[in-house]
Formats: sequence, structure tokens, C-alpha cells
Amino acid sequence: MIKVSVLYPNGDDKIFDMDYYCNEHAPLVAGLLGDALKGTTVEKGLGGATPGSPAIYIAMGNMYFNSIDEFENAFGPNAEKIIGDMPNFTNSHPIVQVSEVMI
Repeated sequence: MIKVSVLYPNGDDKIFDMDYYCNEHAPLVAGLLGDALKGTTVEKGLGGATPGSPAIYIAMGNMYFNSIDEFENAFGPNAEKIIGDMPNFTNSHPIVQVSEVMI
């Protein structure tokens, strides 16, 4: 299984509409990716390693797929719609990481 993590960096000038992300964007993505998407989580950054420090990431979205091929085949044809929705909830430019789930 693989996990595709989309991490939204925090900063003084960054905005993020968590309500929109959870209630509009995540369902849009799930609908577009269909059965290839095996699961998803959304995380809200609360703080850094030092007490009282800001979170490095405002939010993280994680999507699970059986393989990289299944992810690429589902995401590729829908990338424009998915990425095109980003201005509706953030001005943060995400970092994407694809990982193999080991445990």
C-alpha cells in the first residue's frame, strides 16, 4: 500500500479554510479518484516540537492506494480539477510525498 501525503506549509501570510477542505475539497477528490482511493485522512496542524511554537504545516491530507500505478491512473486524468480547486481553500503551495506504508 502507498500513502500520498499533501502537506500545506504554514506561514504568517498563509490561509487555509479547513471547513472547505474537509467538506468540499476532500469529497471532490474522493469522487474523482473513485475506487482507486482506499482511504483518506485530514490532519490540522496544532504546533511544533517546542511548546507554543507554530505548526510547520497548516494541514495534511493523506490518501491511500494499493499501488503507485493505481494512484497515477486515478489522479492523472483529474489533476487539473483537483489542483484547480486549491485557490478555494488555501494560498499555501503544498509539498507532496509518496510513501510505502510499512506498518
